[in-house]
Amino acid sequence: MAEHNELGKLGEELAVDFLQKNGYEILETNWVFQKAEIDIIALKENTLAIVEVKTRSSIEYGLPQDFVKPKKIQLLVKAVNEYVIFNDLDVNVRFDIVAIYKEGNEFKMEHLEDAFFYF
Repeated sequence: MAEHNELGKLGEELAVDFLQKNGYEILETNWVFQKAEIDIIALKENTLAIVEVKTRSSIEYGLPQDFVKPKKIQLLVKAVNEYVIFNDLDVNVRFDIVAIYKEGNEFKMEHLEDAFFYF
């Protein structure tokens, strides 16, 4: 597996652990619909959190969250619509980003709730 794939997988594992410790129930990881993949689908109270995890080895070229592009957002929205309909859910939906980057020998993490909106 390429180094960046391993870093991404580690980032997703760190994000799942973080979310669980903060009261989220993890419903799905790496859920795929057509060309879209949702990294984490989590539930807390009556809110479905659609979580995009971005992990970088440094912030030399920008913050991890800066790499969530409009095309990715569009794909996430399409996928979550299908997920909610397929599972017949009556919940609020929120799009989050968990941004992770390495600083020295440790990882820094930021959970950005309501990271983007789609109209």
